[in-house]
Amino acid sequence: MKFLLKLLLLLAVIAVAYLLLVPAPINSVAVQVSQPLMFSGPLAVNDRLQSAELISLPAGQSGGEDIARDPLGCLYTGTEDGSVMRKCPYSDWEVLLNTHGRPLGLHFDASQNLIIADGEKGLLSMSPAGKLTVLADHFNGQRLGVVDDVDIGADGTIYFSDASNRYALKDIVHDVLDGRSSGRLFAFDPQTSSLTLLSGGLAFANGVAVSADQSYVLVNETFRYRIRKVWLSGDKAGQDEIITDNLPGMPDGIARAPDGSYWVAMYGLRPKLVDAIHDQPWLKNLLARLPESLAPVPKPYGFILQIDASGKILRSYHDQAAVAMGGITSVQPEADGLYLGTLHMGRIGKLSF
Repeated sequence: MKFLLKLLLLLAVIAVAYLLLVPAPINSVAVQVSQPLMFSGPLAVNDRLQSAELISLPAGQSGGEDIARDPLGCLYTGTEDGSVMRKCPYSDWEVLLNTHGRPLGLHFDASQNLIIADGEKGLLSMSPAGKLTVLADHFNGQRLGVVDDVDIGADGTIYFSDASNRYALKDIVHDVLDGRSSGRLFAFDPQTSSLTLLSGGLAFANGVAVSADQSYVLVNETFRYRIRKVWLSGDKAGQDEIITDNLPGMPDGIARAPDGSYWVAMYGLRPKLVDAIHDQPWLKNLLARLPESLAPVPKPYGFILQIDASGKILRSYHDQAAVAMGGITSVQPEADGLYLGTLHMGRIGKLSF
């Protein structure tokens, strides 16, 4: 017994020495965290997402982050291994190609090219014949960071987010702890192949949605729990403002519905540990030293909400235990319902109207 106690003590000393002496992979800054809205009114907790129809991905596939649908009713998604997949009515999933990266956001342009926001390869385009083209992977001579989501304007302009310019996709936890906002929103002109920076300094720029009148773009700031409006035209052109703030969870994808409202995918509830230490850089640096296998993992939670054009929250749907859907990353409104993507699950979902 004494030997065992000594061994445990030695291991504890080694662990403490490791945390104190090994250089931290980040040099974080203090962040003042906003107070979350209460789960009441339109945010009242429920389990309505548990009624979602589940659409399984092929065995061994997971992480259908975003979903797009073509005029024939075929569903498209990208998975963790880099595959871009399609499932047409009354047929099984088929792999169309592999980006050798991580396809995240998907959206069809007017010519039925599938525009892909790839977290490792940049902004890509897949033609109807299956040819893959890189549209943009550099800006001002530097590689784009984590290209995350995409939407397309009526004139063909492609709007997309670059979530982090400091950390690669595999190191996103470091971006959370770091506290320095380096996300960006871009506009890509497919006619001239020119890339324009619309907004910078965003706290993990994520979901992107263009307004029906094309006057602004909404972009989610996942790690500040808010939604920002970036004006494209009018008296406020070039300016931006926060329209939804203090969210109780992490906004991921966003998509405009036919009625002009927006559906927001909430990846999960706020990470309480991070919020508690966000104003203590030394603690965050210490936490960043932990091996990935020991990093705290948020409890799975299913959560989506709807906002109007002014950012007012209209309603929310939950799955408290993530029985059907958890870690939701996209909500795609279609005529027959809301299609739900996730970051890690081996299925996507459909919430019928």
